[in-house]
Amino acid sequence: MSMCAACGKGGDGLKACTTCKLVKYCNVTCQKVHRPNHKKECRKRAAEIFDESLFETPPPNEDCPICFLRLPLNPSDAQYRVCCGKILCFACVHADAIARQSAEQICPFCRTPGATSHDEEIARIKGRIEVGDAVAMYLLGCGYQNGKGVRQDSNKALELWRRAAKRGSAESHCNIGHGYFHGIGVEKDAKKAKSHWELAAMGGDVAARYTLGVAEGSTGNINRAMKHFMISAELGCDDSLKEIQNGFLEGHVTKDEFEKAMYAHKKSTDEMQSDQRDTLKRWINDQRDSVEGINVA
Repeated sequence: MSMCAACGKGGDGLKACTTCKLVKYCNVTCQKVHRPNHKKECRKRAAEIFDESLFETPPPNEDCPICFLRLPLNPSDAQYRVCCGKILCFACVHADAIARQSAEQICPFCRTPGATSHDEEIARIKGRIEVGDAVAMYLLGCGYQNGKGVRQDSNKALELWRRAAKRGSAESHCNIGHGYFHGIGVEKDAKKAKSHWELAAMGGDVAARYTLGVAEGSTGNINRAMKHFMISAELGCDDSLKEIQNGFLEGHVTKDEFEKAMYAHKKSTDEMQSDQRDTLKRWINDQRDSVEGINVA
């Protein structure tokens, strides 16, 4: 039978500590009385629970809804469509334009004609925001931060990223982290920066995961750094694989771990490749700006 950690009474109505789940209490009063004795153990277990979530490999990036291959890691190789809210790989966008043999801008997924003016484009993305589209919030935030398409405004950028982050946008958490780290729109705060990068990494943002690896390595936490690099390499990050190779040469990573990382990285990158993407990559890089849409970058 469970017993209250403070008074020793048993019963079925005891409630577990919401932070560590290790002990139970009769009520808030008992919890407060026991807090001084429990605080150290509670914080230790809470940190362990957080790390279990932090170092769990997240799902890979979503598939292009046309070719059903994983979207490229590089955001500039994909395109968000303001008409339907879908993210498409550029190979499919280009292939559709070639197949139609027309300069008319039509969405390859929903077949909606492209916007005829910049104002219409902004109106469409704001329409997506009104229905709670986190990607639209993130992208318009990027526009405000960079002054691209709208007047530069770091405060509006942060506001949109915060709204998107609440709706699960890992990329927005990553950008908020950079804002705190560099003091852009907010006061510098390394602790808050790391917290947002961690939320972004748990949400599958590979750039944030790599950034965490670099940050941990710079402070001497090599084991934690390599864990981050292992996860991001598994998701297809080339830079992380290079860090793991360096870790192997320096004795921080075993041969088995290095081989496992190489295998996982190759498997991941293979899932994002196709003959169509490889053949059209050069053309896409040259002609990307001529295709209507908003880059995910």
